[in-house]
This record gives sequence, structure tokens and C-alpha cells, in this order.
Amino acid sequence: MSSDGSAQQLDRDRDDEGRARNARPRDGLGRPLPHGAPGIERLPEGVVRTPEVTLTEAQRLLDAGMPFHAHEILEDAWKSSDEEHRMLWKGLAQLAVGATHAARGNRTGAFSLLQRGAGNIEAYQRDSPYGIDVAGLLGWALAQAAELEHGLGELSTPRLRAGH
Repeated sequence: MSSDGSAQQLDRDRDDEGRARNARPRDGLGRPLPHGAPGIERLPEGVVRTPEVTLTEAQRLLDAGMPFHAHEILEDAWKSSDEEHRMLWKGLAQLAVGATHAARGNRTGAFSLLQRGAGNIEAYQRDSPYGIDVAGLLGWALAQAAELEHGLGELSTPRLRAGH
């Protein structure tokens, strides 16, 4: 609000469709950096990939210590998924966000997202679509959440598919 009580229009970064987007560079954990600072290139949003490409790219980013960026890849899959697998992709994205929170030192957020993500992928354990190691991810998420709850250790890197 300005001094006269009227709403003041703020300049905001916008994408080609006019939606607000933060164009500031980001570090490897997705935290915004000052304008002009060197950062990690942002991934384009809304890219539709095959499950194979999604899982390969997300695992590459997780292995590189970039869970925030892996979450963006998994979020694209979630948003473009069919109804049958939507909660699977959402849960995988939440696990990556949990790993992001843990890497940033936010134990409470990490615990919450790991629990939520595990809850969303649990129903896929019997079927394990796309070669996803749902049982292994559930074990990983619950073990990591327990460690966070007790203030122990750092998160290990999740394996989206066994043997990959």
C-alpha cells in the first residue's frame, strides 16, 4: 500500500503467458540468489517427458545433490500424468522436496514431506509401475523420517529404481 492507501503495482518477473515467475538465479538446492549472481540454470516448467526420461533425469539430479531440481522434473510428471498414476508422481515429487528440506537444514519440513510422500506412493507398492522401486522408496522415506525425528545423520540419496 502506498502512503495514500491505494494498492501499489509491483514489478514482478513474468513468463511468456504473463504468470508470475521468479527469475532470480537459484543455487543447487533451489534457494533464490541475488539478481545477477551465478546460479544453477532453472529447468523449464511443464515439460512432458516419458516415465523413463523422467526417472533417469530425476535420479541424475538426486545423485548430483540437486533434489530441488529433481522435484521439478517429478512435478512435471505429476501434473501431466493420467489419473491412475498421479498420486505416485506427486509422492515422488514430495520425497524429493523432503530431501531438499533436509539438505537445507529444515528437519521439520523434511520429516513432514517424507511422511506425506510415502503415504502417496504406498498404494503403488504391489504394482510398482515404470520399474519404480516403491517398496525400497517407502523403506528409505520412513527410515530417513525416523532419523530426522531423532536428530540423527544426514539423508542418503533415494534410488527411484532398483539397480539403476
